[in-house]
Parts: sequence; structure tokens; C-alpha cells
Amino acid sequence: MKIDNHILSDANFLESPHFDERHDPADISLLVIHNISLPPNQFGGGYIQELFLGKLDWNEHWYFKQIEGLRVSSHLLIQRDGQVMQFVPFDKRAWHAGVSNFEGREACNDYSIGIELEGADDIPFTDIQYQKLTEVTKAILKSYPKINKERITGHSDIAPGRKTDPGPFFDWALYKDKI
Repeated sequence: MKIDNHILSDANFLESPHFDERHDPADISLLVIHNISLPPNQFGGGYIQELFLGKLDWNEHWYFKQIEGLRVSSHLLIQRDGQVMQFVPFDKRAWHAGVSNFEGREACNDYSIGIELEGADDIPFTDIQYQKLTEVTKAILKSYPKINKERITGHSDIAPGRKTDPGPFFDWALYKDKI
């Protein structure tokens, strides 16, 4: 995999309207790993993509009423089958971290890349997801040298008490050994 003009070459690019300009595009220095499923603990259906694209039908499922009006995005989504989708170019600010802090610095969206894994806190991720996440991470580390292994974190680490993802079933040791 390679990154060209802030787009991952092997990803299916679907441009989200939920992004804005970074204050300093040269300051990309953090990688945040998340998990997401819509409805919770259910996979497939395209609902995550619809949410990130601002096209989710809030009436489609009772749970969606609880998040109605939510405007979020991530740079990448890695589905259970390993398909990689990009929603926001890496030099733009995706809306994935919310209120957050890494090593005393707030507003992680300003300087981070967000990767969502289709999953849930209490369900193991797939082997192909780890494989694709590893490939994507290597491309990001090569293209954005301010990110290193020590600057890869979970959503739960930058928003403790508010977020729990990627959850206890995410195998950090396996992932970090592969990169």
C-alpha cells in the first residue's frame, strides 16, 4: 500500500462532508485506533459508511434515533472482510476523536489520523483486519514521519471515561509486533 496526495491507493475513497481543514497539515503526529458497529454489535449493512457520508436514514433502526444528527467521520474504515475505505484525505481533519487529549495536548483531531475497525469492544477482530491495519499503518508511518509506534493509541486512551474503543479484544501486542 502507498499513500499518494494524502489518499491511500488501495482504499475505496468515498468523500465525507464531515471534515474541515487542519490548522497545520504538517503536524500530523498521532494515529488513533477505534472500533465501530451500527447498530451496536452488528456488522455489515453499510450503515457506518452512510453515517460517515451524512446519509444515514435515522428511521432505519431504533438505535439510530439515539444518534440522530451525529456528524462524524474517520479517515479510514477497515471492515470485517478487510475492505478498506477512506472518507477524508489524511491532510484534512476528520471528526473521529471528539473531546480528547494525548500527552497533555488537547483536540486530537487537529493532529491525528483516525482508523475505525468494524467491530465492538467485546468481539474479537478478524485476522484480515489486523493484516490490513498493519499494511495501512506501515504506509502511514512512511508518509507521516512524526507518527511512530509510541504515537499510536486507542480512542479510550485519549478520551478515558468517555470512550472504550478499540476495547479489550483488540490485540495491541500482535498489532505492534507486526508493524
